[in-house]
Amino acid sequence: MKLAEHKDLKIAITNLPVKEKDKLLLRLIAKDKVLTEHLHYKLLEDERDLEYRKENIKADIESQISELKKLNVKEALVKVRKMITSVNHFYKVTKDSFGEVELKFFILGIIPLDYKRSLFGYKDFGFLFATFYVKTVSITLNKFNKLHEDLQFDLSENINQLLSKIYSSKLASAAEAADLPKEI
Repeated sequence: MKLAEHKDLKIAITNLPVKEKDKLLLRLIAKDKVLTEHLHYKLLEDERDLEYRKENIKADIESQISELKKLNVKEALVKVRKMITSVNHFYKVTKDSFGEVELKFFILGIIPLDYKRSLFGYKDFGFLFATFYVKTVSITLNKFNKLHEDLQFDLSENINQLLSKIYSSKLASAAEAADLPKEI
């Protein structure tokens, strides 16, 4: 049931006494961890906390890179997906578009593109890794293009380095197939 479809319910809720509304609101918030974290961020944190969150994610990613180089492509794909998921969670909590794009390009730029061959299914997972990686770059580039031009300027050098890295690796054909630019 959507609230927009039930205008009478919306009116009834707004007419509730403040104490009862607060009680209901707190019960609803407690059921959703992301909403709880978002409200904590919005109501109790400031710009320093946003930078602290970004630095924590970067430090966590950097600590995993040496381990990532030792994995086969299947295991690496799982780890990289978790890294990107952590940035998606960051965005859900902070609604910081620039931070999301910055962190995703940081991850995509720092992770290695060559992994050990596994005995079984290397080609399948190699293809899945390449597809995931290139699609993530493409989606992030679309988000990058929606940012203000001053913010785009701040990230453009890192993005060009990433695109150069992609086109000088085994992922070049996948990047061309996905119409990734060679530079921005």
